[in-house]
Amino acid sequence: MTDFSVRLDRWRSAPRIGFLRPLEYGLALLILLLMSQALLGPLLASEADPEGATLLRVMWLPVYAITAIWFVTRPMAGLSTALRIPLILILSALCMVSMMWSLDPSMTLRRGFALVMTTAFGIALASRWSWRDLVGMIAITFAILGVGSAMASLAAPGFAVHQDIHVGAWKGLWWEKNTLGAMMAFGAAASLAAAAQFDRHRLLWWGIAAFEAGMVLMSTSKTALLALCLALAGAIGIALVRRGFGFATLMIFLAVVGGGMLALVLTLAPMAALEALGRDATLTGRTDIWAVLIGQIAAAPWTGYGYGAYWAAEYGPVFWVRQQTQWPVPTAHNGWLETALALGIPGVVLMALSYTATLFRALARLFRGRETYWALTFIALVGLISLTESNLLQRNGLTWALFVATSAKLAMPRRSGGR
Repeated sequence: MTDFSVRLDRWRSAPRIGFLRPLEYGLALLILLLMSQALLGPLLASEADPEGATLLRVMWLPVYAITAIWFVTRPMAGLSTALRIPLILILSALCMVSMMWSLDPSMTLRRGFALVMTTAFGIALASRWSWRDLVGMIAITFAILGVGSAMASLAAPGFAVHQDIHVGAWKGLWWEKNTLGAMMAFGAAASLAAAAQFDRHRLLWWGIAAFEAGMVLMSTSKTALLALCLALAGAIGIALVRRGFGFATLMIFLAVVGGGMLALVLTLAPMAALEALGRDATLTGRTDIWAVLIGQIAAAPWTGYGYGAYWAAEYGPVFWVRQQTQWPVPTAHNGWLETALALGIPGVVLMALSYTATLFRALARLFRGRETYWALTFIALVGLISLTESNLLQRNGLTWALFVATSAKLAMPRRSGGR
């Protein structure tokens, strides 16, 4: 045995410093709160330019440093976890490579690097914490965001409640109501998953889930309301399926029939379905944006316009989108169209394959493992919300970090850390 091997064995067998683990947990929790874009974004920047303030760009440097340190201290664990999600790695790398054809190469390089580090942070979460710890951390994050949003809406309505459009709708610590609604729908799913993980605190987490459901209602976001219903149905469905074969058969049958009927209604009478949900046929102008953007995507189908560059190039192709829609459109309001604008069809295909692989891995754990309450419901919510919000491939974004962490964790064998 070499001298290096002896020293390595001694280092591994040495007693751990007791305060490091709680410190790491606290740092991870703080980073998740920062990635939610809550409070600091609305205070320091505008929705049209969320990175306008220097502080909002500089504050990520310590986050990247912490992520790098985590990888250096446990390199094999991080590497083995990363290699289990090759499609996500390729997709993240493509965001940086797209600088070669970007409308703004320097911006794409900077934002692509931020996306890569966000992906790395998600991988670090998966490699360093068990499902139990991870679900608890996520649930605490959303609970803090929910309480903070409620306090802001009650104490400072001029800041946290819409005053011009959607008057009276709560937006909490974000720029607009739909973000609050989506975050609280995720939060309800996380709290229900935490209730399944922590038996002794089940009633507490159920109470927090009810509170977050109330926050969704206060946001008046219809998409978030659908997401909340999906989160509740997911938790109940998983619980019933695990009661026995009969329940499993019934739930699967109802899911197939319900999904088929919904698809039929949306195909034959989409306007009636939207009106029943309280939405206009244009999804508050979104379909008008999408129609124009599809033409833009068709002009650069194999490359897109570079990650993070399309909306920033004020006098590029986006100029004509804003001319045709007659308002300063900030995003595509659709995660898949946003991906196509950045990376073209190859990016959409990679994203679709990554999402599908993660979904099937979650479904494979339908009958075992408490983590399914979070993983399966969260993946379903990401898919639903991506239809009306640009929530995929978000640099320094909470949804993308959690998607990567969940995907990587599901790809790990349960006996070797995916527990």
